[in-house]
Amino acid sequence: MNLRLLGAIVMLLVPVVVSAENLTQTKNRRNTDANIYGHVICASTGEHVPYVNIAVKGSTIGCASDATGHYFLKNLPSGKNTIVVMSLGYKTIEQVVDAVENKNIEINFTLEEDSMMVDEVVVSATRNETNRRQTATVVNVASQKLFDAVASSNLSETMNFQSGLRVENNCGNCGTMQLRINGLEGHYSQILLDSRPIFSSLASVYGMDQLPVAMIERVEVIRGGGSALFGSNAIGGVVNIITRDPLRNSLSLSNTTHILTGGTTDVNTALNGSFVSDDNKLGVYLFGQIKGREAYDRNDDGFSDIPKLNSETVGFRGYYKTSPHTRLTAEYHHTHEFRRGGDNLSEAPHMALICEQLDHKIDGGGLRFDYFSADSRHRLSIYSSAQGIDRNSYFGTDRNPDAYGTTDDLTVVAGAQYTYNFEHLWFMPSELTFGAEYNYNDLSDNYIATGRRFEQDTRTVGFFFQNEWRSEKVSLLIGGRLDKHNMVKNPIFSPRVNVRYSPTENVGLRISYASGYRAPQAYNEDLHIDALNHAVSIIRIADDLRPEYSHSISASADLYHSFGRLQTNLLIEGFYTILDDVFTLEKIGTDDEGNTIKERRNADGATVAGLTAEVKLGIKGIFEIQAGYTFQRSRYTAPEQWSDDVAPQRRMFRSPDHYGYLTSTFNLARRLSASLFCTYTGSMLVQHNAGILPVDTQTTTPSFWDCGIKAAYVIPLSDIIDLEINAGVKNLFDSYQRDLDFGAAKDSAYIYGPSMPRAFFVGVKLTL
Repeated sequence: MNLRLLGAIVMLLVPVVVSAENLTQTKNRRNTDANIYGHVICASTGEHVPYVNIAVKGSTIGCASDATGHYFLKNLPSGKNTIVVMSLGYKTIEQVVDAVENKNIEINFTLEEDSMMVDEVVVSATRNETNRRQTATVVNVASQKLFDAVASSNLSETMNFQSGLRVENNCGNCGTMQLRINGLEGHYSQILLDSRPIFSSLASVYGMDQLPVAMIERVEVIRGGGSALFGSNAIGGVVNIITRDPLRNSLSLSNTTHILTGGTTDVNTALNGSFVSDDNKLGVYLFGQIKGREAYDRNDDGFSDIPKLNSETVGFRGYYKTSPHTRLTAEYHHTHEFRRGGDNLSEAPHMALICEQLDHKIDGGGLRFDYFSADSRHRLSIYSSAQGIDRNSYFGTDRNPDAYGTTDDLTVVAGAQYTYNFEHLWFMPSELTFGAEYNYNDLSDNYIATGRRFEQDTRTVGFFFQNEWRSEKVSLLIGGRLDKHNMVKNPIFSPRVNVRYSPTENVGLRISYASGYRAPQAYNEDLHIDALNHAVSIIRIADDLRPEYSHSISASADLYHSFGRLQTNLLIEGFYTILDDVFTLEKIGTDDEGNTIKERRNADGATVAGLTAEVKLGIKGIFEIQAGYTFQRSRYTAPEQWSDDVAPQRRMFRSPDHYGYLTSTFNLARRLSASLFCTYTGSMLVQHNAGILPVDTQTTTPSFWDCGIKAAYVIPLSDIIDLEINAGVKNLFDSYQRDLDFGAAKDSAYIYGPSMPRAFFVGVKLTL
């Protein structure tokens, strides 16, 4: 493990552990022998529901129902307790129970089906656990059901199936992925891990491709400005990756093997286990995944279009309930990833005409201490997280022996957050949240071939506050964040206002405003070097680069209706974002070695506006369908010129005006299911650098569909062991780019369309 990372975690976690110990000395749980037990059944089928989460509100006491749908909660505080019952696909219920010392009480629960998951609990909207229907912010959730339906093995495969989101491949040599929200480039989106911004600029380049879905409980997405909550770089939106909590004893082993057109293989194997003590005070979730992918050459020119990739990921998330009202949570993950693209892949990098090779070692972890009072009015969270990246790289052409490089990257986040619930503040109940957060990133990037040694040290101290007034009909959230960034002279204040009005239970009308900013620092693609016409393309930062600011407005209508067991949901959202001093890239010439130099500069501004529509319908246990469509326009205020060979252009590159998705699952029989999933990307404008072509040009791409199908059958091997066998096809119509560059003069960045050609896959999964 990186020693600097280990030191950072230890130094930051000492006060957390000390605080936890001090707060719990007098709060040891007493054995009251006040117990409740019972079963949980489905209202429509009458069958028992296994693995339901049952907890005492305002405490750490909880358990999961067993495989037969029965539960047992021990040693409850005597007196009235609110029991919260939650399960994916069912409406959350709360019931007050009067616990009596030395007495067992039977309480049975009946859950109503909820295909739309309207009562799902989310944390990204307000930094607190909130019912998704009642929050003033639209939050989309990608859950394990979506991961299974689209047969994804990493996060980047899944995020295309969310409204307003697109994941695209930016490099045919190393396979960098970029997440776009509402048409904005990847560095406009803030990626969080358990609500912590530990994804640095370097980590964002490959991060989503490296995270196995086995470690993820769900992904929460907020479109539009969110800097008032999470700091800089959240102009496009926020993607919050929530890692899995251990809820019950379980074990799973799975393998999925893809065979791409031409016989290239992509193999993913995962082993995961969850272990919980009998008293539910201690739990740990362990995960591990191994991935191996051969390089793919679409046009048989001897140069890869999808790089070779090998990776191993291991980690855990665990908790210890130090008292009925305090809890320590720890997380750690390690990833080793090797990827290489170009030609002569079996030779040393400097023996290739084109080679992009990266060897990443990533270690990350964190610790959080949570306290909440018995009356649920006070909540305190103290946290620290860190992630270190050690990278060896080669970006070179024409057998350059000096194109090796090294990169060290350390990100540390520490903070505290306090929340107080008012029974009434002025005109309705409210929740006040405030806190402070420190974010540190130390980046050192050394590229020998050009003598470039890039050092960047960024430090941000942020203070945030908000108050949300909330009732069944109305929510009003007012808040802001004050950040002092070491690369910006003056502190930056980012306000936020969100309003929800629900005239009926099944209608939610929302409007919001948020501002945000990006500091004048290096971002993800600035650390990547493209192969280009027997040379490389390097990005540098202009000396006078100023911060970029944004103002975002959105309005939405969220409508629900049930036709018997058929549940439906329609969401329509309009968005409008203004960018001031927007960052752009412009070619400014070549260096002495003939390498292309691009500079990140400020432009006048830009606007991004559009409309997103999303439809969901389903009958629990029979089928679920979800579809989304986005129409938008991303335009610079004044035409921008990225090359002397082309006319200035107002339209943003790689930002289609139309795109959408469809996912559907069908339960064909008790143990047989099938899914159909598609993404649509409309025509867009992309840059094509000179190489194969005599001069730089701009290309309008065709639109394309990327569809897949999957079938799965579950074989019960015993009462507690299931074996799932699944198979299917991704990119069914082989809708892959037809005009790829070829040869040593290729433009590695001229790649668009689906990230994978037609691929057949087969999988097995053993669960216990």
